[in-house]
Amino acid sequence: MEIDYIAHTNELKDINSSIKIIATIGLMILVFLVNIPIFSFSIAFLIAIILILVAKVPIKFYLKFISVPFTFTLLTCVIMAFFFGSGTIIFETGILGIVVRADALILAILTFSRTLACFSALGFLAMTTPIAEILNDLDKIKIPKIFIEIALLMYTVIFVFLDQVKIMTNAQETRMGYNGIKNSYRSLGLLAANLFLRSLDKSEQLQFALDSRGYNGELPKYNP
Repeated sequence: MEIDYIAHTNELKDINSSIKIIATIGLMILVFLVNIPIFSFSIAFLIAIILILVAKVPIKFYLKFISVPFTFTLLTCVIMAFFFGSGTIIFETGILGIVVRADALILAILTFSRTLACFSALGFLAMTTPIAEILNDLDKIKIPKIFIEIALLMYTVIFVFLDQVKIMTNAQETRMGYNGIKNSYRSLGLLAANLFLRSLDKSEQLQFALDSRGYNGELPKYNP
């Protein structure tokens, strides 16, 4: 929800969305063509500077945003460094013959830099461009309407889903549902089960709402 708010309020929101999409795709292609980790790290750093200083995205939010892919990518690349490769051994752990080889380390660093740069580029697009404009541009390049409509419905349902989670969690907390480990596990199980049923109910309501407004199999899209 924070990303959606920032996408509508950042300082780059008025720039043509097509330009931002082309820039994002172009940067990702460059990252894959140039096999130099420092280049990918430079792209990620440049995007961070643009988002924080130019687009005025709060630095605290950006760090929280980038921390998730950073953590998962780092763990993946550490595993690659220890268990991949067949070249020269540069470090021995002394544990079950696990070693770090030169080619595996190079591959891990390259993978980490590429992933970080590509995710930063996607983050730039997500935090500077409202989803409605992105879907409108996808329609312009003749992406099948079924994919655009699925994306629109998924995006809409995400907010419904988050709203239900918030309501149910608040209700459980007021009843001391998370007081102690045992109660927390029980409340979490009930939340997951009820959330599934609520999601089915909301999806039916959404279908009824579409039908009552003359839905004929094609959703109208926003055209800026």
